[in-house]
Amino acid sequence: MDIVVANLTQVFGAASRPVVALDRVTHTFPSQRFTCILGPSGCGKSTLAQIVGGIEPFTSGSVTIGGKGSAAQPLGTHSVMVWQHLNLFPWRTVIDNVAFGLEMQGVPTAERHQRADALLTSVGLRGFEQHRPPQLSGGMRQRVALARALIMERPIMLMDEPFAALDAQTKIVMQEELVRIYERSKMTILFVTHAIDEAILLGDEVVVMTARPGRIKEVIPVNLPRPRSQEMINTPEFGRLYDRALHLIREEVLLSMRQQQEATAGST
Repeated sequence: MDIVVANLTQVFGAASRPVVALDRVTHTFPSQRFTCILGPSGCGKSTLAQIVGGIEPFTSGSVTIGGKGSAAQPLGTHSVMVWQHLNLFPWRTVIDNVAFGLEMQGVPTAERHQRADALLTSVGLRGFEQHRPPQLSGGMRQRVALARALIMERPIMLMDEPFAALDAQTKIVMQEELVRIYERSKMTILFVTHAIDEAILLGDEVVVMTARPGRIKEVIPVNLPRPRSQEMINTPEFGRLYDRALHLIREEVLLSMRQQQEATAGST
């Protein structure tokens, strides 16, 4: 399903001191493609993902799922969100965490456990069904969160810096796991990240955003062949894409830092 965003604007705060988080953002996120949204802190990239998921309202503009001519449905109907802070229930077992969405839909216990069990096997967690999240490593908890999202079988997955809190080695493993899942399922994925190498390794395109107010600065097509692996990072093609993204993002990060300094000075 295409995600068509047109002139999307989001303004926070009172009318006397408004903060423009997103300013007339327009882009079509193609169906069954992996789009990474790259930008400095505070540029509105997480806000954009949450608006697409129906989690947050917006001030003006439009978001259409499915493209022109599609029947209008509430945002969030076709999507599922994966957060940086995984929001797993620590008192529930792994299998019951994964099956939670189905439980809320009234799916019988046997059926939802069967589906959850199959997904746990696919993400390498066979044998941990009765464990609880505090008993798992960070990477294992992230796999539980992925399985919980996948079990809903939505065509769109929205991911807000899901690997940011992981150590470097676990992050590599989870990136490769996500690539494998995407290449098998061909969902439409919007993946919010601060990391240039992650955006290029995962994405079919990288949407680079400006410092606040968030606008789309440039869209970088990533034509690296799939399947992808960490070995690609050392190739000339990857290096050229990295240099382009770094050039675009560096000045936006510096601008964002100046904005933060000015805001701090103005509040003292």
